[in-house]
Amino acid sequence: MGTNGSRPDPSTLTDLANARVGGKVIFATDEWFAAADNLIEDDEPKFDPDAYTTYGKEMDGWESRRKRIAGHDWAIFELGLAGEIEAVEVDTAFFTGNQAPRLSIQAAELAPGTTGALLALRLRGAEGRGDDGRMGLAATAEELAAAEALGSAAWSEVLPMTELGPGYEETRRHMFQLPAATGRVTHIRVNMFPDGGIARLRCLGRVSRRWTEADFAPGAPAVDLLAVENGGTAIGCSNQHYGHPKNIIRPGRGVHMGDGWETARKPGRPAVLKVGADGLVEAPGSDWSILKLGAPGVISEIVVDTNHFKGNFPESAEIVGCYAPTVGLSAFDDGGSRLPWRPVLPRTKLSSSSEHRFQVGDEDPVTHLKVTIFPDGGIMRLRAIGKPVRPKLPSRL
Repeated sequence: MGTNGSRPDPSTLTDLANARVGGKVIFATDEWFAAADNLIEDDEPKFDPDAYTTYGKEMDGWESRRKRIAGHDWAIFELGLAGEIEAVEVDTAFFTGNQAPRLSIQAAELAPGTTGALLALRLRGAEGRGDDGRMGLAATAEELAAAEALGSAAWSEVLPMTELGPGYEETRRHMFQLPAATGRVTHIRVNMFPDGGIARLRCLGRVSRRWTEADFAPGAPAVDLLAVENGGTAIGCSNQHYGHPKNIIRPGRGVHMGDGWETARKPGRPAVLKVGADGLVEAPGSDWSILKLGAPGVISEIVVDTNHFKGNFPESAEIVGCYAPTVGLSAFDDGGSRLPWRPVLPRTKLSSSSEHRFQVGDEDPVTHLKVTIFPDGGIMRLRAIGKPVRPKLPSRL
């Protein structure tokens, strides 16, 4: 995992539209075969060749009926996390003869509450339909009028009309890196031309958390400065064999092992492990991950959660921090060897599937944390509880 000059590797970016972080469908013109909600689900698409519904073949994605009227299908999504979109991934998995042949995306920043009434109409339409939800429905005239009143057809185009391949393994994934970040957006409009199906959509970008004066006030409550909803990001790691380090700043305590950061076993580990005088295992090697806080801050508590990692938790972990608000991404490619790291948490033993809390006495702000696990293993969540501070101004000559 690395960087690309001044632009991050798309794999390190946050999926701003993901249902796990609060993304939701506000409107869709047609959801006959499969509801648009599937498009932003966190898990990988699934396929059962023998599964059918009342409306046709069961598909894990958004699929509209074959269009027999004028126009094309489109949907509006509210991002779970407002931010700047830098890349879009579109997956047509298993839509092999019914994928949408073309797609475009538009985006806008709307005031809070703007789409509340439209969402209420959508939810009302699904009432009493059980697991079918919006499947088998098209937008009503009332829903369409309310959606059109948002003026989404005139929103900024962030991805022009682009061809999509069928959902075979070799052609299903489409990664589009945008020429430039979009600026802060809260909603997107997805246009399928003219109809068909898409399995998943990922709006990859950076969270734009708006810190206010109240956040910096002396009596303000401490927050998780690493949390993705506060703008935390994972920017580099030594190994991500079983799980990406960006998972450890997600909400909640994780749903299973795949929802955390897990590295491969060290192939050169000793035949027989020994414990040193300090009580720590003497095993060569370690793995590291570097994370950027959503805002510079003073950390008062560190939480290392190994939830679900019962036979593969790290023996111990160490955390260091640095204040480097203007350092480019490439400085972290080698683990940030040239940066002024200072201790935050000394190497400390961890245990199976547990939440470990450590008080931190550091009074100086940091912008980045580097967590090192010994010798390998998995962490579900990492929290840096503290208070944000205003960035230091550069000294004047």
